[in-house]
Amino acid sequence: MHLNGTIAEESWFDDDVTPQLFKDELMAGTGDVTVWINSPGGDCVAAAQIYNMLVEYPGSVTVKIDGIAASAASVIAMAGTRVLMSPVSMLMIHNPMTIAFGDSGEMQKAIEMLGSVKDSIINAYEIKTGLSRAKLSHLMDAETWMDANKAIELGFADEIMKRSGETEAMDTPNVSMLYSKASVVNSLMGKIAAKCKIQPTPAPQEPAGRSVDALKADLNAIKNYI
Repeated sequence: MHLNGTIAEESWFDDDVTPQLFKDELMAGTGDVTVWINSPGGDCVAAAQIYNMLVEYPGSVTVKIDGIAASAASVIAMAGTRVLMSPVSMLMIHNPMTIAFGDSGEMQKAIEMLGSVKDSIINAYEIKTGLSRAKLSHLMDAETWMDANKAIELGFADEIMKRSGETEAMDTPNVSMLYSKASVVNSLMGKIAAKCKIQPTPAPQEPAGRSVDALKADLNAIKNYI
């Protein structure tokens, strides 16, 4: 099975992945299943439905991320019995977002709703990774991008995808990459602030030695005695 494109409740242009389309394909066969994921994410509720389908599926579910599993797509990936990532793939997690309209009461309802959605997403990440909810919340706050090595290190994935016919995992550099949009923005703003910082004007210093008036007084005194 291939999960390519945006995840949505309904498909308007026949290029979205919907729960119903996914269910029809999933139930078309029997036995173990492999789900290839290359998706920027989409609707959280639709993703939750697909996640539950895979968790409840009677066979083994292998998830292979061959491009990107971002946002809601990363939640679906957590349903895999095994999660494999291509050496050149990425996984991204962030806080849920919405569009709200109305007065302050409506805005508060939207905030509370987003908090509940975030908690439900953390549930999926926590089950897969074993990380603390506080750690996962921090990673989501920072909009965190992970390469395959970092995803395995943090528990979001299990191994690197193998070449066809190989029995051992592909050799990969012992270097992992974790990119945080919030950290980069904060670092950049800090550098800009330091570069544009206005240095305070130093206070004027009192001139050393005698003043002009004192010098004139001394000269006048000398003239009086000459």
